[in-house]
Amino acid sequence: MNKPGSAVFLAMALAVCAALTVMPRCASAFPIPERLEFEISYTGITAGRAVQEVTLEGNEVRIVSIAKSANWLRVFFPVDDRIESALISGAPPLYIGVPRLYRERIHEGWTRFQKDAVFDREKLEVHTKDLLKKSETTNGITKRTYDTLSSFYYFRSVPLQVGASYYIDIFDCKKLWNTEVQVLRREVIETPLGRFKTVVIKPLLSSEGIFARTGDMFIWLTDDERRIPVQMKSKVRVGSITATLVGGTYWPNKKQR
Repeated sequence: MNKPGSAVFLAMALAVCAALTVMPRCASAFPIPERLEFEISYTGITAGRAVQEVTLEGNEVRIVSIAKSANWLRVFFPVDDRIESALISGAPPLYIGVPRLYRERIHEGWTRFQKDAVFDREKLEVHTKDLLKKSETTNGITKRTYDTLSSFYYFRSVPLQVGASYYIDIFDCKKLWNTEVQVLRREVIETPLGRFKTVVIKPLLSSEGIFARTGDMFIWLTDDERRIPVQMKSKVRVGSITATLVGGTYWPNKKQR
């Protein structure tokens, strides 16, 4: 299985592919803490699971995304990924805050990444360390630059209009990308958790590496103020990937859906 088709697809792509923004009218509506659990299938076969959690620690919002391959796939293509983002406290118009620290610990088959990115909002710079290659780089950023994980949570706090396109600046530990996402339509879908009214979005990815575009990608978000991602589908070089929400703690006043 090629790199973009691995089980980590959800953990990172969920964040990057939904990354777009406009100025919000209200504070973020999703509850904190929140836990999202996904099953990832490759051409109809279960390939792994991923979990994304967001918590509040002091004055910081912390997001952790973990992806692991299924037991049968682990023999041929082990995936064990952990991605973290720490955001400083936010104020209007950036309600959830902006990234202070971003970390990637990627293990996908023979591929390994260990990178840290530290954001300096005063200098509008991000300092990146590649711990395996023992190299360091500094890049310029904008005032509204997010990492690939936190961008998704900012996006969930803003309004969506069918037919519109939105943009956000995302730093992926290599380069700053201005990413467009199109809001396509409203659609009712059935998942293992039930029937959902959703908004379908299509990200236009430009980033290189594990986010290289190999086919159209679509994400189904609940059509309410929480914008919970219930399903994502994408073509890869061989076959297709589907990520489906199967559990977690994300509905107010309920421990489990």
